[in-house]
Amino acid sequence: MKRKLLFIFFALIKFYAFANGLDEGAKQDTNEVIRLNKLGSSMRLTDPDQTVADANKALAIAQKINYKAGIGESYRIMGIGNYYLDQSVKAIHNYLAALNFFQQINDLKGEGQVYNNIGNLYRYNDYDMALDFFQKSLTIGRRISDNHLIASLYLNIGTVYLHKKSFYQALDYYNKSNDLFSVLKDSVNLILCLQNKGVIYFNLHQFDKAESLLLAANQGAKKMDLNEPIASIDLTLADIYIVQNKFNDAEKTITEGMTFSNIVKSEKIQSDFIYTRYQLELKRKNYELALNYLQDIYKQDSIEQKQGTSSEINIMQEQVKTQERQKANEILVQRQKYDRVKFWAVAIVAGLLFILMAFLINNVKRKAKTNEQLKNLNAEVSRQKDNLDRINHHLEEIIDERTKDLQVKNKKLSEYSSYLSHQIRGPIATLKGLMNLEKEGLVDQPECIKMMNKCVSEIDDKIIEMSDMLHDPGKQGV
Repeated sequence: MKRKLLFIFFALIKFYAFANGLDEGAKQDTNEVIRLNKLGSSMRLTDPDQTVADANKALAIAQKINYKAGIGESYRIMGIGNYYLDQSVKAIHNYLAALNFFQQINDLKGEGQVYNNIGNLYRYNDYDMALDFFQKSLTIGRRISDNHLIASLYLNIGTVYLHKKSFYQALDYYNKSNDLFSVLKDSVNLILCLQNKGVIYFNLHQFDKAESLLLAANQGAKKMDLNEPIASIDLTLADIYIVQNKFNDAEKTITEGMTFSNIVKSEKIQSDFIYTRYQLELKRKNYELALNYLQDIYKQDSIEQKQGTSSEINIMQEQVKTQERQKANEILVQRQKYDRVKFWAVAIVAGLLFILMAFLINNVKRKAKTNEQLKNLNAEVSRQKDNLDRINHHLEEIIDERTKDLQVKNKKLSEYSSYLSHQIRGPIATLKGLMNLEKEGLVDQPECIKMMNKCVSEIDDKIIEMSDMLHDPGKQGV
């Protein structure tokens, strides 16, 4: 029995140690997923290729340990990297995959961030769709009191109104965003707020204020190696210098911006710089007619490209939803299999625990029964001891009583002996005397016989009297 209990006990210890080791390893892998995703997010404005690479590494680890929150976040960060690489179709595919995982685990924060990211895909080509996604995200952000998400949404909503040419409404959102990011001490997004406000003032033809804000943003972005914002800021600065006929400053700014746009591999920004360069040459009155045609063609191509991209995103969104539904069904089947395996594993462990508990309970019951028997035996021994003590005490009393009785009888016997000796010796002495007298002829024979008969009668009476006294100790003697 003891061997069985020890075997089960050590088996449970090993199982616990194994499970604990798995938990520790999973915890380390989970931390690595979080670290890689944070690193990828921080590189989005500097090197979006690195963002995608870090997210892919995180995704591989998260899938290995079935860390769904990590899988969702890895897809989201990958989508951000592809967004900054102007890979809109890949980005929407990543975002929808992320959204699916966040919805599975009811992660509202992740879900809100994805809606924000999807809104960014539409903000240049479908303003209503962009605002719809931003509003979904804002509702979640307010529900969970996520000020960082709310601030990011204010920034993105402001950009939508900027492109809708609702400049003051856009500026209001930028100021709200700036206030929240100031409280959060988010230096990166504060630079983006400066940049966007500079763009607003450029569109409001307040060029000096716009230039001041953009130069401050440009300086801050360079300190933090934010390559994509530097290129975007240079694009607006070049437009300001062209308007102000500062052609040399515009030329330097375009050259710098092209360099940073090549670093981040943004085809859209590169195309915008080419268009800005042609605007510069146009302002210089070089090949004016050709540039006008080029401008019209570029605008038309840009519109068609934006419309095509929007349609492609919508188609991809539907395709991904269909794929995700299929994956969800596959995951459901896998989960059912896993749940069955998990059920039997838990059932086996529970069975072992039940057997162990049964052994322990049975052992406790047997010990309790043994203790009860010992207790009863002890009580019986105590009872018998008490009986023996009472018997011994009674025997001692009987012995004392009989000893006293014997002592009394012995005393009486001694007294009877003395008495008998005294009482019988008299008649015997008389007999002896009569016999001597008869021998000498001093007494008549009849008289002698009469007297001798009398002496014998006295002796007989004394013997009878003594016998009565021996048999009846209470009778008074002579």
